[in-house]
Amino acid sequence: MTDITHSILVTGAHRSGTTWVGKMLAADANTAYISEPLNVLHRPGVFRAKVLRWYEYICDENEKEYLPAFDELLDFDYHLWDEIRSIRSRKDFLRMGRDFLIFYNGSLHGQRALIKDPFAVFSIPWFAKKLNCKVVVTVRHPAAFASSLKRLNWSFDFKDLLDQPLLMRDHVGAYQDEMRSIKADDVIGQAALLWKLIYRSVHSALSLNPDFIVVRHEDLSRDPVSGYRDLYAKLGLEYTHKVEETILNSSSSENPVELSGKKVHSVKLDSRANVDSWRKRITEDELKRIRQMTEGVSDLFYSDGEW
Repeated sequence: MTDITHSILVTGAHRSGTTWVGKMLAADANTAYISEPLNVLHRPGVFRAKVLRWYEYICDENEKEYLPAFDELLDFDYHLWDEIRSIRSRKDFLRMGRDFLIFYNGSLHGQRALIKDPFAVFSIPWFAKKLNCKVVVTVRHPAAFASSLKRLNWSFDFKDLLDQPLLMRDHVGAYQDEMRSIKADDVIGQAALLWKLIYRSVHSALSLNPDFIVVRHEDLSRDPVSGYRDLYAKLGLEYTHKVEETILNSSSSENPVELSGKKVHSVKLDSRANVDSWRKRITEDELKRIRQMTEGVSDLFYSDGEW
């Protein structure tokens, strides 16, 4: 039986497998998959609060800006007219249909909300305390994370973190000089620093919340069936034959090793081959730099032999 008393939050750095994990957990028919309400480009029908920065930090002191909107989301209250007014394209229209159906089915069938949102990662204690969420955090090797951002040429502007006084106070203030000095075109340096900040925060949260579940992307990729079966058990989800088929289909060796730039959010990959694909893209100098920059945090999750 699905435990509908707890919603589920799947989070971790972006490009760390949160979409794959979220969608595989949502293969349980009693869950409703809700994607990234804290994305600055989120749809107003899904989440009515404004989100101005990537990795927005939520805590007791600023929750009044977000708590009502999350309460509505977890009640599957879809803001149809807000969404209609925001439609600008056929893609927006189709997305509205998809999201409305998710919320409608969630409400009609009493489903369990599963929120997939990497940008909630600094706020996981709040999600657990105020929204009664079971928390799953994905971790991906820092060099694999940097490789993914390098391939996509996705930069990160640390101003989004620096402009959040509460986040600076509670989590990342010690690194403000590093954040201010990183260059705008230094994707590898940005990736390494962001990885360190995120997973230092995750490790601190784990020490106070031992019930949070941390899963390494590599472990799930090498043995997806056992890994997901264990996750399902911990979360009180129903692991069926259909669920296993979905997992096997998503990780099959017949799938591509890497996704094209046009399908960056697809979950169909040759998961085992994908584990070490970063080694073909990251140079020795880049690897040395990533390891140095993440030192003291990366060793909490990865051994020397995994570099």
